[in-house]
Amino acid sequence: MSTSSSGTKLVYDFTEGNKDLKDLLGGKGANLAEMTNLGLPVPPGFIITTEACRHYLAQGSTPAGLDDEINAHLIELEQKMGRKLGDPADPLLVSVRSGAKFSMPGMMETVLNIGLSDESVQGLAKQAGNERFAWDSYRRLIQMFGKTVLDIDGEHFEHAIDAAKKAKGVKNDLDLDAQDLQGLVETYKGIVREQTGNNFPQDPRTQMDLAIKAVFNSWNADRAILYRRQERIPADLGTAVNVVAMVFGNLGMDSGTGVAFTRDPGTGAQGVYGDYLQNAQGEDVVAGIRNTVPLQDLEQINKAVYDELMGIMQTLENHYRDLCDIEFTVERGKLWMLQTRVGKRTAAAAFRIAMQLVDQGLIDEDEAVRRVSGDELARLMFPRFDTSASVTKIATGVSASPGAAVGKAVFDSARAVELAGQGEKVILVRRETNPDDLHGMIAAQGILTSRGGKTSHAAVVARGMGKTCVCGADELDVDTKAGKFTTQDGRTISEGDVISIDGTSGIVYAGEVPVVSSAVVRYFEGELHPHSDEADDLIRAVHSIMHHADQKRRLGVFANADTGPDCARARRFGAGGVGLVRTEHMFLGERRQLVENLILAENEQGRQAALDALEPLQRGDFVEILEAMDGLPVTIRLIDPPLHEFLPDLTELTVKIALAGDQATEKDKQLLGAVRRLHEQNPMLGLRGVRLALVIPGLAQMQVRAIAHAAAQLKQAGKDPRPEVMIPLTATVQEMEISREQVAEVLSSVWAETGTEVHTLIGTMIEVPRAALNAGPIAASAEFFSFGTNDLTQMTWGFSRDDVEGAFFSKYIELGIFGVSPFETIDRDGVGRLVDIAVREGKEVRPDIELGVCGEHGGDPDSVHFFHEVGLNYVSCSPFRVPIARLEAGRAALAGGGSQTR
Repeated sequence: MSTSSSGTKLVYDFTEGNKDLKDLLGGKGANLAEMTNLGLPVPPGFIITTEACRHYLAQGSTPAGLDDEINAHLIELEQKMGRKLGDPADPLLVSVRSGAKFSMPGMMETVLNIGLSDESVQGLAKQAGNERFAWDSYRRLIQMFGKTVLDIDGEHFEHAIDAAKKAKGVKNDLDLDAQDLQGLVETYKGIVREQTGNNFPQDPRTQMDLAIKAVFNSWNADRAILYRRQERIPADLGTAVNVVAMVFGNLGMDSGTGVAFTRDPGTGAQGVYGDYLQNAQGEDVVAGIRNTVPLQDLEQINKAVYDELMGIMQTLENHYRDLCDIEFTVERGKLWMLQTRVGKRTAAAAFRIAMQLVDQGLIDEDEAVRRVSGDELARLMFPRFDTSASVTKIATGVSASPGAAVGKAVFDSARAVELAGQGEKVILVRRETNPDDLHGMIAAQGILTSRGGKTSHAAVVARGMGKTCVCGADELDVDTKAGKFTTQDGRTISEGDVISIDGTSGIVYAGEVPVVSSAVVRYFEGELHPHSDEADDLIRAVHSIMHHADQKRRLGVFANADTGPDCARARRFGAGGVGLVRTEHMFLGERRQLVENLILAENEQGRQAALDALEPLQRGDFVEILEAMDGLPVTIRLIDPPLHEFLPDLTELTVKIALAGDQATEKDKQLLGAVRRLHEQNPMLGLRGVRLALVIPGLAQMQVRAIAHAAAQLKQAGKDPRPEVMIPLTATVQEMEISREQVAEVLSSVWAETGTEVHTLIGTMIEVPRAALNAGPIAASAEFFSFGTNDLTQMTWGFSRDDVEGAFFSKYIELGIFGVSPFETIDRDGVGRLVDIAVREGKEVRPDIELGVCGEHGGDPDSVHFFHEVGLNYVSCSPFRVPIARLEAGRAALAGGGSQTR
């Protein structure tokens, strides 16, 4: 085969590729090539590479030599098929399909039946012996080409076919005969002329070239961009284009098309799962326009094809060692494989399938850990409906994607986005969804459709996003224009009415159904033993995978917890310690008055009295926390926020005093004076953290005394307390040195007083960029660093988090300035670089320094991998996210082991 003038090969025959060339050939093309190499019945074809797409998108034209390579491969395809593209007497027809490295179901373009024209449709009818089939194929080409290539609103074609059915008095496309479809073709051609000013192109090579460019362009379609952002798929990959000889499922009732899964993508159960539709082409199944029959029915329709398909499904699952998603067509009793890929699945299915494959010997336990993710585990921990409560069931559909979703019914994607933007929870209700509904699907809590099955667009996309979805609830009469649906018993649900959908059972309820904890949370809480009769295979799968992840991980996983009960829960969830106790939370509520007394104290005596009142309370807090974490490290951060946060709001207090007039209390007047004295324009950068400890005499020392007395008390009681004192907001060596000296002095004093010494590390929180850049000198006085990535992100970016997230983050994500909020996932290039510098320079000065992170990034799956890579000792996160961080720490340790991406 020829190559382009640059020497780069831009077109590959199916026989030249394999499944490992996804970067170059896209997922669809690489897997078609793999099936061809396995000897499976795949229609011949060729693949235009992602390199060609990237060149086209960058330069606005196809690469030099691409046309020559396409010509050479087209000639070879024609020779294999014994027909020429668009030949009037016996036409070869092809499909032109997108195929990116990562699956993007329905987000880019496909055009079928390319090569049909006013002449060749006659030849197709003669060769097939089926005039209806030929005209049906031609009308499909014009409709798809018009929408995809010529950018004509699809409703023009939908209205035309609806009018044709109405004129004949029928409701089903199959009831239109050859003459009806021939008339529809003329109507469609008229729509093309009216909307574009040009006739539908009759030259088959022109059709193919325009379709290829349309597929390239669809990489940057709005819905494709939105989907990539949602799924965090890089924007610079481009898509391959697959040109495949057409096989036809719409030749009659001995033909058909279907989608199959080698296991249930909803539950992971082994068996026969999929949909089949007689006398149809592939888009009919995925679009959910006609309700399919279960794949099992194919055994009665054509047992030989069914048996062959079952054998191929087993071959593919064993070859890919995973759940496979398969598209196929039956053409007059002959089975053809059109696509396979590692299938999208629900979180529950992911865990079950991973352990099933281990049990079958197809993968090992390392690979099982790689096959699941922290995001999936988080979804398993979401609550589920409490159906023991009084509920009103109104319909049952297909359980397409599990979960419990409650919200107001909306019938339009734009409206879903609008209401969600106002803070409303919504359920998107449609007859069926299409790729243009993606923005509404993202905004909604869940999706409900009256058509389609487990392989419909709504089901596939919802599973990929982890959204609750019920499809094919055909008991519902959905009227999207009127904004309502009607149940079989006559109940009407209109926009704004609350409904609940259960994606696990497929049941739809009127009103809000209460929720209860998931079984997975009960397992982590210790309430559900994995080997008890009550535990199912999902709990056992989670248990096995978590156990292996814990064995493999290097990173410790700690919790951020401020109370004894929080610590106890974190310990049950598998935390190996507490990485952050925020002591300022202990000064709220009834104790706020004591802090006010400290602030208002006019002399040393008053200040000491306030501190003396606070100390026993603090000591009690620390006893409770250290006892709950007995034998595990507990990092206690000294008071961090500015003192004015413990005082009334300036405006509210001013108004209160003004309204009281002469009746205003002396206490309120004193408070107003203190509020004004302590008021700061930018408190985040003001008198807080270590600065507060150095400027307000006695406050930090009181906290350290409380920690030391609590630890000594527990040690005397035979416990094993392991406190660590963390100094917040350090920016200079001098701050660290002075603070360390003060803390050490108090500790020594308490050890001498009690006769009990407890080993206590002294370290600092790295949350100021200057501290990260001076980590080496600071490490001389700090026995540990804990990265406060929330504030470090704010100060590195110059963002005030409370202000910017609602103000413009959505626009920044839309513009591609960042793919995800830097407060959600660590900014590797900026904040991450500071962390890396501090780690390396800190270790140079103090090789045994303890290194952790206690910002919210500690529980973010992607960030956990970064912290593993840079060499932290532990991550710390909220108790609920501890299992997620444990799993991701294991996956990080096993990264690079060859796991497939899905």
